[in-house]
Amino acid sequence: MAEWWRDAVIYQIYPRSFQDSNGDGVGDLPGITRRLDHVAALGVDAIWLSPFFTSPQKDMGYDVSDYCDVDPLFGTLDDFDAMVARAHELGLKVIIDQVISHSSDKHPWFEESRQSRDNPRADWYVWADPNPDGTPPNNWPSVFGGPAWEWEPRRRQYYLHNFLIEQPDLNLWNPEVQDALLDTMRFWLERGVDGFRLDTVNYYFHDRALRDNPPNPDHKGPETYGFQRHVYSKNRPENIAFLKRMRALTDEYDARMMVGEVGDGGQTAIDIMAEYTAGSDRLHMCYSFEMLSAEFTAAHFRRSIEGVQQGAPDGHSCWSFSNHDVVRHVTRWSPHARDPRALALQSAAMLLSFPGTICLYQGEELGQTETTLVYEELTDPPALRFWPEVKGRDGCRTPMVWDEAEPHAGFSTAAPWLPVKPEQAARAVAGQTANDSILAAYRGTLAFRKSQLPLRYGATTFLDLPEPILAFTRTHHGQTLTALFNLSPDPVALSVRGETALTGPCAATLAGARLDLPGNGFAWLEGAPTLSA
Repeated sequence: MAEWWRDAVIYQIYPRSFQDSNGDGVGDLPGITRRLDHVAALGVDAIWLSPFFTSPQKDMGYDVSDYCDVDPLFGTLDDFDAMVARAHELGLKVIIDQVISHSSDKHPWFEESRQSRDNPRADWYVWADPNPDGTPPNNWPSVFGGPAWEWEPRRRQYYLHNFLIEQPDLNLWNPEVQDALLDTMRFWLERGVDGFRLDTVNYYFHDRALRDNPPNPDHKGPETYGFQRHVYSKNRPENIAFLKRMRALTDEYDARMMVGEVGDGGQTAIDIMAEYTAGSDRLHMCYSFEMLSAEFTAAHFRRSIEGVQQGAPDGHSCWSFSNHDVVRHVTRWSPHARDPRALALQSAAMLLSFPGTICLYQGEELGQTETTLVYEELTDPPALRFWPEVKGRDGCRTPMVWDEAEPHAGFSTAAPWLPVKPEQAARAVAGQTANDSILAAYRGTLAFRKSQLPLRYGATTFLDLPEPILAFTRTHHGQTLTALFNLSPDPVALSVRGETALTGPCAATLAGARLDLPGNGFAWLEGAPTLSA
């Protein structure tokens, strides 16, 4: 059990949207405890909780003002302890978010730091003098728009904020800051958490010379952040030494893990994932936004997985299709499917066939789609600032749906912080009791993965079949499974040579030497037959 995470399936819970227990329209820790039976019944191994710490909630808890307490919005430390105890009773590990690249501007550390240049915490955040003309020290932008620098008149300096103005960046060049952050992690380890999800793990260090980022000529999106290659504001090599300190801390405890979020895409993300998980003294695993994009081709999925395998053969990856920051994948990939149900079933089968650790996002097991919101319903800062070109993240954060017949689909007795709309309510848990429901399919596919050692631990070899077929084998101790996925809405037929049979859940038919995959169909075959289009 020391490396339980290697084949784990982790279920992400967004606390404010999972279950409201006190009728204020916001989910909370007692609500999570109440619904843990649903999570355990899926067959997953762990839960990951997005932030529940004390916070002004300018960025939904990713602006922490006290790293060692629970925000009253979500409950108390006693509620947290009760939730952990119940999760452990059900055999679920508990992973919590750690947001340590930045804090809230209401954190006592920053409130002291901003007062002067000579107080005890003056160097705990990233401060810089203005240019002679009063402008910011360099060209770094904020992810959420505008410059990454905000003027503080008391110090007559700028402070760095890679995200909101209310999220000043901590100065991890300062060993005292590192020590303080490690102490906050120890606090939660002592309370029994089994691991950490490290928010924006590649943002911890910045270039001390504050050099300008170079332009990114390939940028085509509507946001300004992509106009630069962020080689100086993040992704710094000095990060590795701090990751090793974090690993040394978790290694003091039995069976604990860390998974880092790499806030990048493309080859850069793959390279960072490989670098951060190489060897046994850095992160246990990383995930990036590679599979959280709109790209839906066999080449893309193959490139993502092989990139990490080749870059860090002794490292470990974590893959997901949806989370609280991106459009839900059943909506995001809808151009590649005629039937949302077929896409949901294929997505479950494909993700749960991938090597490494898997992460599911709440509602994914229901085939949940993105919620369409109007401007007056929004809460997400980027959407409020750049609407309508930027839709923001509210559409994937709307409440979990439990029972369509209850008010707000059973999430709350009060109007929830984001609305529950009919299209989402129709997918509620209570209505998915049939054996052919998407929920039942997730449970069945999770059980199949758990029963198959090749899917949990096997080596992965991709097969050279043309688009739109994604094909690979998973082999463990002489046992091989071949996984096949038709990433198009049109049917595809393959020729099969060699002894084989369909196994596990599938959306395909095998007759003699012909395998028929319907639109968004999938299959697992026993052994490693020869396949051709």
